[in-house]
Parts: sequence; structure tokens; C-alpha cells
Amino acid sequence: MPAAGKRAAPAASKSKKLFTAEEQEAMKAAVADRKRGKLTRADGEAELLAAVAKLDEPDRGMATRIHALVAAAAPELWPRTWYGMPAYSKDDKIICHFQPAMKFKTRYATLGFSDKAKLDDGAMWPNSFALAKLTPEVEARITALVKQAVG
Repeated sequence: MPAAGKRAAPAASKSKKLFTAEEQEAMKAAVADRKRGKLTRADGEAELLAAVAKLDEPDRGMATRIHALVAAAAPELWPRTWYGMPAYSKDDKIICHFQPAMKFKTRYATLGFSDKAKLDDGAMWPNSFALAKLTPEVEARITALVKQAVG
């Protein structure tokens, strides 16, 4: 019986996992990111390109194109991975990242921005965008968002 005022921890069910395999993989990648410490720009880009190479289509094509768009729009951002996903940082803080649809078995990929991105617009604004496919209009919007994010 637990001490007065304390609850007993619920028994873990062997049939019920707390995290999915994809979530566990992302957490392991995050731990590896923290253990390796700060990367050079070249090492960060190599890490990002290796992560992109592991993706299936259409995620791989999207990630490759987004990498080119971000590099052109904001060369001051450093490529790297974040939770095993392609990401871009400034002053060692994540500004944006690409989450492949296959990462968590979702219907679409997303381009997400952190609170360090300068996207503020009044009392409410989006910080994550669904990507079904990259069209010239979508690419122009991504370029504008990345430029604004580093503002």
C-alpha cells in the first residue's frame, strides 16, 4: 500500500505501448543529436542529406527540394537534423524543420517553424504547414516564409 497521500503507479500493460515505434525512433534520434554536440555546417548538411536519403518518395523529393529552397532563401541557416528530421537552425536554435509523412505515418508532410521563427502576425498565426505537393506557388510561399522566419 502506498504511503499516505501518494498514489500507486498503475501497472504497465505489456499489450499497450506508451510510445509508437516511430515516436521511439524520433526520441532516440534526439538523444543522438544531443550527445554528438555542436556540428560544423558541413557535418550538419551531411547529416541532413543522409536523413533525406533514407526517405521514401514523395518525401525524399520534397525534402530535397525544400533543402534547396531554404539554402537559397536563408543561407545563414545551418542544415542539421532534429528528432531525425531535416531541420535548419540559427545560433544553434531550430528555426524550421521538414516532417516527412512517413515519419509518423501521416497523410501529408509538414513544414514546421519554431517559436524562434519570426512569423508573428497579430494574436494568432500558423507555425506548421501541410505539404501535399510542391508547386511553383507552394515553393514561392515556402521561400517567403523562410525569409520572414529569419527576418
